[in-house]
Amino acid sequence: MLKIIEHDEIIEISMNRPPVNAMTIEFLDALLQAHTDSVTQGARAIIISGRDGIFSAGLDVPALLEQTRAEIEAFWTIFFATMNVIASSPVPIGAAITGHAPAGGTVLTLYCDYRVAIRGEFSLGLNEVRVGLPVTRNVLYALELIVGARQAALLATSGQLLSPDDALACGLVDELADTGQATERCLVWARDLLELPSIAMNKTRLGAKSELIEKVSETAAYTRLAADAWFSDETQRMLKELVARLKA
Repeated sequence: MLKIIEHDEIIEISMNRPPVNAMTIEFLDALLQAHTDSVTQGARAIIISGRDGIFSAGLDVPALLEQTRAEIEAFWTIFFATMNVIASSPVPIGAAITGHAPAGGTVLTLYCDYRVAIRGEFSLGLNEVRVGLPVTRNVLYALELIVGARQAALLATSGQLLSPDDALACGLVDELADTGQATERCLVWARDLLELPSIAMNKTRLGAKSELIEKVSETAAYTRLAADAWFSDETQRMLKELVARLKA
């Protein structure tokens, strides 16, 4: 599900779960382990990338829709734990957004330190409400840190998906790159950081995210809220309609 690519002191974790890098417990487990292994083995920075045309489509809704309450709670637990680990990573993490990144795909990038999206007919953003899922407060914290409170409210409440150009304009991504160059631009960003005194750089980087790290640590409460919403009548209806559209 993942490819690990070494760029000297920088490790690229390339998501590779066809067709759309959709998230399951097993996928998130692998991502967490890859982060842990990279840091343990001495990586000084990490890049998370996708495949050509797709970063991640977010949750594997068709698979998750068949699961029990306990299984869904387990999924949300590891989903939020993964985001918290990325947010508080001891080394910088860049997101090479190699294509479409709706919903959970964009959520993953919010917790990274830098985001590069490729130009083209791709979409990213938090469209959860359009399929009946509320955006939980911990995700809103991350979005607010990046685009500001008012813009975050507008984007999350409307469930609007953005083009790469619009995402850059509102600050949702930090840079655009040509096809095939998102990882290279992330590497340039990471190498620039690694030329700085590492302790000072990382303390400052984490200090800038300290409120986010503190506020998103309450995973149990967010897990219950997400699971409650998942099994509401409205959300179940919307998710089943989504799966029917995907199958069609």
